[in-house]
Amino acid sequence: MPTTLTLKNIPDEIYQRLKASAVTHRRSLNSEAIVCLETVLLPGRIAPSERLARARALRAALPASKFRAHDIDALKREDRL
Repeated sequence: MPTTLTLKNIPDEIYQRLKASAVTHRRSLNSEAIVCLETVLLPGRIAPSERLARARALRAALPASKFRAHDIDALKREDRL
């Protein structure tokens, strides 16, 4: 069962940034706070920027001559026929 948490003495700058983030993501202040806590505290979830960095690192490690973008696109089209 979910628990209610009350936060006191939140610095103004933190509150304003959380509020702006909630508006940007079209979430309530409460939902945005939960998402922020989940991002930091739950090890199974990673931030989109971290996922993108990992994908770029994996791609950089591949041999460039073997996996060119136009070759991959051609193989995708072949499979769709």
